[in-house]
Amino acid sequence: MSAWKSIAKEAFTQTCLVAKFLGFLHLTNNYLFSPTLVYGPSMLPTLNLTGDVLLVEHVSHRFQKVGPGDVVLVRSPLDPTKMVTKRIVGMEGDQINFLPDPSITDICRTIKVPKGHIWIQGDNTHASCDSRHYGPVPYGLVQGKLFFRVWPPSGFGSFDQ
Repeated sequence: MSAWKSIAKEAFTQTCLVAKFLGFLHLTNNYLFSPTLVYGPSMLPTLNLTGDVLLVEHVSHRFQKVGPGDVVLVRSPLDPTKMVTKRIVGMEGDQINFLPDPSITDICRTIKVPKGHIWIQGDNTHASCDSRHYGPVPYGLVQGKLFFRVWPPSGFGSFDQ
């Protein structure tokens, strides 16, 4: 019987170790920082077309510490299953002047960002679906702020904006 007791004790110890690791991984990934793959033309030349692996921290936006110029990961207002990476151009109360579609017209529009919202745009205005198309984005959709580039190796290091 003591052999079974020893095996059960070892199994319980190993299970607790795995549970602690998974709990640590969950907390780190959801509340501190997580890796994300970003690709597409909307943030050229800041981010690569073929993809960058970046670390996104999940603390700043919870304390309202993101602002104009920061590149953020945002849940898409058009498709909540997708995330988009855009630059914050304006915060609540800001007046934003923008071209709705720079490839078609040069008529400028102005909008005041409402309370609890931000205005986001891709760096490549000709190939970005952003606030110019769907309007101000609720601040609650911000998931994190990009802070470190992991891939490609030539860009490894702090994410300079």
